[in-house]
Amino acid sequence: MVRYAAAALATNPEKTSRARGEYLRTHFKNMREVAAALTGLKLTKAYAYLSNVAEHKQVIPFRRFNGGVGRASQAKQFKATQGRWPEKSVKFITNLLKNAESNADAKNLELEDLIIKNIVVQQAPKTRRRTYRAHGRINPYQGHPCHVEIILAVSEEEVERSKDKDVAISSLAGLNRRQIARRRIEAARA
Repeated sequence: MVRYAAAALATNPEKTSRARGEYLRTHFKNMREVAAALTGLKLTKAYAYLSNVAEHKQVIPFRRFNGGVGRASQAKQFKATQGRWPEKSVKFITNLLKNAESNADAKNLELEDLIIKNIVVQQAPKTRRRTYRAHGRINPYQGHPCHVEIILAVSEEEVERSKDKDVAISSLAGLNRRQIARRRIEAARA
């Protein structure tokens, strides 16, 4: 069995499914931004989002590796200004999601309840080529492939928050730690 980087997140192996791709010939930086956009989405919603990105109806917001990335008005819905439509990365991650979905189906998990728990993108060794420049010089011409791991999990049913705790939290809202500690000490003295 291969070791997964995000194996600690799969606390209940019966309720999770995984898929991984290694040495994928798509840009690491683009894949990282696609993964960040998908993490936490329901699987069905992720498929719809990726198909919209392929058709340029929605954008992948670029937040970390965004130097030289143009602005896109579609990025406003994600509270970002920059974005792209990385088609090759979308294609690779769609195939991995389908693989993880079929792994979940083999485990008899409910496909409608699956959420993308985590996606890990790591740099793979660079592929080296060369380009020939003026005056007899040679420069490197490297590719930046990546390794991708996907963990899908069955979404947990949400537990309702207790009412009495809400009252305590709302009375302390807007206070810093020192003010909260002072109130706690005063309440203990009384």
